[in-house]
Amino acid sequence: MPGKVLVVGATGVVGQAALETFVEQGWSVVALSRRVPECRSGHFVHLPIDLLDPQACVDGMRHAALVGLTHVVYAALFEKPGLIAGWQEQDQMQTNLDMMRNLLEPLVAEHPQLQHISVLQGTKAYGAHIHAIRIPARESGQRDNHKNFYWLQEDYLKEKQASLGGAGFRWTILRPQVVFGDAVGSAMNLVPVLGVYAALCRDAKQSFGFPGGPDTLLEAVDADLLGQVLVWAGTEERAANEVFNVTNGDLFRWHDLWPALADMLRVPVGPDRACSMGQWLPTQAERWDHIGAQQGLRPLKLLALLGQSHFYADALFGYGQAVAAPPALVSTIKLRQAGFHPCVDTQDMFAKLFARFEERRILPAAQG
Repeated sequence: MPGKVLVVGATGVVGQAALETFVEQGWSVVALSRRVPECRSGHFVHLPIDLLDPQACVDGMRHAALVGLTHVVYAALFEKPGLIAGWQEQDQMQTNLDMMRNLLEPLVAEHPQLQHISVLQGTKAYGAHIHAIRIPARESGQRDNHKNFYWLQEDYLKEKQASLGGAGFRWTILRPQVVFGDAVGSAMNLVPVLGVYAALCRDAKQSFGFPGGPDTLLEAVDADLLGQVLVWAGTEERAANEVFNVTNGDLFRWHDLWPALADMLRVPVGPDRACSMGQWLPTQAERWDHIGAQQGLRPLKLLALLGQSHFYADALFGYGQAVAAPPALVSTIKLRQAGFHPCVDTQDMFAKLFARFEERRILPAAQG
């Protein structure tokens, strides 16, 4: 029978998908986030807790909604404005550790019946943001020798588990590639960036030119697929105390995918047009308000929609790079051998996600 799961960071691109998937599969779900998450699938309880406030975490873990808690999905993330530079800054690493510790210390004390905690990492675990990595990156490789909050959180999680002896929780660490979902205001979700860019091109009667630089091979993860992996990891014995890479199962390059994206968004594809999404999109806030009023969109401000994702777009599009970045490709054999087999066509994923944003009146209808 499904248990009770606490989804931490439930408005993020991973957390929102996890919330949806656990609800769809009949779990009792508690969502922890400062904003109220959206959920298409059914009922959940929301706890608005600031993870940087230790006392708020202590009080929150005593909430009646958490009685009988069996599982935790920890998808909370602290990022600095501008995103990329903060990845190597010690205070940001410490903040992410503090957030996890503030939550888990009282949670584990109040809920000794806790069975499983899932934690998210990514290809920065292999040093992909610093240097070329071995292809494919495998979970069994030696820990890359660089400072990263992933290691701080992982070491803390293992130490906490060990302190409980054999009666404590199990954990699973997932390392997804680039995640795409239908959350708004996320640090790293390119779907709204692409949708907004296309809408601005349509409004200006301009072609949809690729705004980046030289291409590299990429792997994607549909957030819905990651939600399925999180349910599987929480209930599969072979996932206990293991690390798994996660991808859709295919590869893509932006230039090869770009005509299909243009077709989905009903905008004419055009020649490359180098443009920093991180710098240019914030200057289009008034025009976005005008488009929203014309198209009957939700009154959602542009930066509230994008979060920090426009800075992430520059990195993934290779903006300003003279040569293509080395690919950061990972092996998912371990996940498949452990029993998780679903996969997703990345092109189909984009079509689905654009349609969801349009149905929710967050992006204008493509024919508009």
